[in-house]
Amino acid sequence: MAQSRSLSNPGRSHPDMAAAPSAVDALLAEAREGLDRVRPDDLAAERAAGALVVDMRPESSRRLEGAMAGAVVIDRNVLEWRLDPTSPDRIPQAQRSDLRIILVCNEGYASSLAAQSLRRLGLMRATDLVGGFRAWQQWADGARAQG
Repeated sequence: MAQSRSLSNPGRSHPDMAAAPSAVDALLAEAREGLDRVRPDDLAAERAAGALVVDMRPESSRRLEGAMAGAVVIDRNVLEWRLDPTSPDRIPQAQRSDLRIILVCNEGYASSLAAQSLRRLGLMRATDLVGGFRAWQQWADGARAQG
């Protein structure tokens, strides 16, 4: 019986699969084409330049791993409605289609797909954080230890 892959490691090929990527891996690669993804060590500079950082992790992850200071929390299931400048349900910060939006999920997979969805709405500066919250937290812990 084949083992299923861990849900904490999406985007990794199944050991029983040949070299061909899965359909979801192909979708992820396509979604990332053209994204100017942000590295954890560049996030503070992006925020200082006016980017809106959106934490789209599930509430259970935020409770378990902690909040991301300075980020606006928007659940994934309402993300497009809250960030579309033409939506009557948008958040106050979502007034312009040229707003730089950086999405943060747990590990940087779901946020890439969501950023592509926002781009389809005309938010062409939407992108995501490489490695997600966990990579940012690891970088921040290392930066604190050094200084």
